[in-house]
Amino acid sequence: MSAKGQVAAQTALTPNERLSMSPEARAKMRRRERDVYEYYDDMGPGKGNCTWGAGILAHLKPCTKDEIGKRVSQAAIDAEYARRVAIAERGVRHNVRKTALNQEQFDVLVSLAYNAGVSGSMHVFRLIDKGELNQAAGSISRMTSTTVNGKKVLTRGLIARRAEESAPFRSIETKAVAKK
Repeated sequence: MSAKGQVAAQTALTPNERLSMSPEARAKMRRRERDVYEYYDDMGPGKGNCTWGAGILAHLKPCTKDEIGKRVSQAAIDAEYARRVAIAERGVRHNVRKTALNQEQFDVLVSLAYNAGVSGSMHVFRLIDKGELNQAAGSISRMTSTTVNGKKVLTRGLIARRAEESAPFRSIETKAVAKK
């Protein structure tokens, strides 16, 4: 390949390179991830992970005594939310490079990556990039648990969220069968 061809190949856009989360999906996710103006344990006192703001993970495991109840401002929440959405968007674009996504699919994958992390969403990204959309939908639907005190527990609040996030990847045949 010529030098010119190599440069063109390096700068070629992937199918999702120009996508970003729609304003509607961003607003919906922000409503779902309600603002909490202090650090808290997401599964209750002493359980789950230390979280703050708009569902922003501070770190795995419960908050320390020094962290619990630490106040955060609206400006800090807004800035970190925007930063984490941008990370999730980049994660989707970087990891789904072969399969072209529509806007709804991109939006729900950003929601998934925001909530589960880019690394926690990698198996879904791989399935989608291989064109295995029904398998990806099933995998998303099963991502409804978290670890509490070393044990996997069902997080009921994730059931509806994962149903919404998996829906755009279910085939028309699967949807038709499900309605019968």
